[in-house]
Amino acid sequence: MTFLENTQDYRRDLRRVEYGDERDPEMRKHLETISPLANTGKISKPLFVVQGLNDPRVPASESEQVVKAVRANGGEVWYLLAKDEGHGFRKKVNRDYQMEAEAMFLSRFLLGTD
Repeated sequence: MTFLENTQDYRRDLRRVEYGDERDPEMRKHLETISPLANTGKISKPLFVVQGLNDPRVPASESEQVVKAVRANGGEVWYLLAKDEGHGFRKKVNRDYQMEAEAMFLSRFLLGTD
């Protein structure tokens, strides 16, 4: 729900066609039920969230609230926020950093090494 409320105006109608119109009470109830935020309590495995602060498609507030909720439930979350990126990392230095962080995450949680 917050995604539809917080995304840029020009994208909102496009997303309503894809996800459903949150202004319809029945659809709103359905969207709230299936929302990732409403289901963070089910996350039992470590989570790695990658976000660009300047993302015009997915506001950083969406990632931040999921990270906060999973941590509040005692979950393990790694959060990589690039202050100079948008939707997807384009700068080589950021892509390299992301790849190294992902390798560390997978090494720890998939392979059990540090």
